[in-house]
Amino acid sequence: MKFDIKKNSLLFISIAILLFFSFFLYFFTLESYDYIESFSIHIRQLFGRFYLWLGLSCVLLLILLAFSSWGKHRLGKASDKPQFSRLAWISMLYSAGMGAGILLRAIQEPVFMMHNPPIKNNISTKTIALEYTFYQWGFTAWAFYAVFAIAMGYYLFVKSKKVLSSSAFSSIEDLINSKRSKNIIFGSIDILAILTTVFGLVAAIGLGTTQIEGGLNHLFNENFGLKGTILILLIISLLAFTSVFRGVNKGIKIISTWNIYITIGLLIFVFLQNDVLSIITQFCTSLYHYIIDFIPLSLAYGEYNPGEAFLTDWTYYYWAFWLAWAPFTGIFIARISKGRTIREVIIGVLLVPSMGTFFWFTTFGQSAFEIIESFEVYQGQFDNVFSSIFVFFENYPFQGFINTLIILLLISFLVTSLDSAIFVLSMFTDNGKQEPSKKHRILWSIILTVFSIAIILLGNAKADINVLIAMQKLLIITSLPFSLLMVLMIILFFRDYKKNLHTSYSK
Repeated sequence: MKFDIKKNSLLFISIAILLFFSFFLYFFTLESYDYIESFSIHIRQLFGRFYLWLGLSCVLLLILLAFSSWGKHRLGKASDKPQFSRLAWISMLYSAGMGAGILLRAIQEPVFMMHNPPIKNNISTKTIALEYTFYQWGFTAWAFYAVFAIAMGYYLFVKSKKVLSSSAFSSIEDLINSKRSKNIIFGSIDILAILTTVFGLVAAIGLGTTQIEGGLNHLFNENFGLKGTILILLIISLLAFTSVFRGVNKGIKIISTWNIYITIGLLIFVFLQNDVLSIITQFCTSLYHYIIDFIPLSLAYGEYNPGEAFLTDWTYYYWAFWLAWAPFTGIFIARISKGRTIREVIIGVLLVPSMGTFFWFTTFGQSAFEIIESFEVYQGQFDNVFSSIFVFFENYPFQGFINTLIILLLISFLVTSLDSAIFVLSMFTDNGKQEPSKKHRILWSIILTVFSIAIILLGNAKADINVLIAMQKLLIITSLPFSLLMVLMIILFFRDYKKNLHTSYSK
């Protein structure tokens, strides 16, 4: 497995930065955590509200684009047809874009919001809990993905650019006279996208593996500890490498479709075991309030301002997380969306996954609310984010089978997120090829595994923190440069799209 340093400078610079950062996480873990904690406070104070405005702007721009005449045009030539069926397409984009997170938060987040309502008004705390959960998992999250996917899809399939984040900035090349300056600027953009992708991915892997370890601890009543978490990570990495080595059609597509089938089956099981009417009623009520309150929620305006403490622990972190996933999820969605219209991509990415996620959280959240009401005293049974879903299923038949299935599903979701990221990172560093070489896939599998272990160690730096707390602080820092770059990307995309509309989409 040989690499030419000159031809693969993007690869070697990115890996050097990641290994340098990993070195400090491995050998100066506590000091690294203290520095990240201090720096993240300054970022939140200066740029927290910027995250909110960016999220709202992305949603509104996509709605305008979908309903405009531009929405009828394809990502590709007019004759291009979609490569995947609509079910396979939805399955892959959902598995890559959300995945294990809906299992991690299915119970803990709605219950936390019910007991600690972010705002106070005349609406029931159950509705507020689900409304805020919808807000943090809904349109804004998918808007970050969709904006990046549509912009990259345009430059890849309409303008025939390479699979590189810098392709979205190709229209300003002529403004840079020096070739060296051009290489530095565009190379820096690609490196930033790679680093943002890696940080976002390892955050999810760290959280997911910790939840699996928490589930095993709960099921077997034994603490497997840090070594157990790392062993789980190694197994997931091996499975992901096997999947990505087989490619999109033979690996990623099959596992993604499996994930969706099992997830839907789990959802139906919980739905039918409870008061169906109350779940549907709560879903409609919470969705109504989410939609009519969306703009003030998005800006934390007036009575919808939950306070800086809540925004810091929840909304800023979530927005940073979705932004961190935007480069690889967006490009992966673009890669599997060739031939679909922009309107279909927006509906498929913004609306369909959001509605599915809303119904998921309503079903599990409302069911958890009813279980809590049956307790004489609630003693925090669902407070632990890593084990809450396993505790939840103790109240249902077949708990042993279902909890085992959840662990397998967690592994499967993490595998699809990891293999999608490996595939996209390989495209980045293999000169923007849509089918990257297998040696790049092997190398990124190894690098992501090493860096994920470093993040898990960071999450164990202090006795009073965990992986979730560590990642909240880290992602708020690492997502900021990409979020600023995303603003420029959006401006250039709309300018270039308008300028080249008639010539790019010739009939």
